[in-house]
Amino acid sequence: MTTRAPGMTPDQRRETIVQAALPLVAELGAAVTTAKIARAAGIGEATIFRVFDDKNAVLTAVVAAAMDPTRVLQELGSISLDQPLAARLTEALDALDAHLHRMGAVIGALRSTGATRPAPTSPEARELNAGRDAAQQATHQAVLELFEPDAAALRKPADSVTRMFLGLFYGRGRLAAPEAPNDELVDLFLHGALARP
Repeated sequence: MTTRAPGMTPDQRRETIVQAALPLVAELGAAVTTAKIARAAGIGEATIFRVFDDKNAVLTAVVAAAMDPTRVLQELGSISLDQPLAARLTEALDALDAHLHRMGAVIGALRSTGATRPAPTSPEARELNAGRDAAQQATHQAVLELFEPDAAALRKPADSVTRMFLGLFYGRGRLAAPEAPNDELVDLFLHGALARP
């Protein structure tokens, strides 16, 4: 018998449901059922519909949670500034890769199972876009802080270098070439492709 979690606020219940749904959506995409989500959350299925209008609302909340930058920003903020710039940037790429992998698993599973995107003018789409924009700005700031201790040694302002670095990182998925290890990419970014004399 499933028992209702005692004393949870609606926001806490929503969060419990979303966290239980995340791995299921990454595995099953839109084919996940609310019954499976409820079992994973340890609640009755009807409880889901006390805090969500329907399954699509749950899926939208799961996408928002997958895009949430809180974890990656904490990881970027924990990188020691005492180590060399190359080591800091390699750690940053590792953290960003993990974040994109988590996000891609959810979004990819939804797309492959025929989930429809919210209409561009819908409140859900506007909320996701606003969250994405805020996440990009916060990520830019966190990576900029990794460059700043070496700002005097950079050929361009740290803000510009950060934009170029993130642009190359985010654009690398479009390249047909096999991915190089992150430390090699950082070395190439910092020192160029030409052999040193």
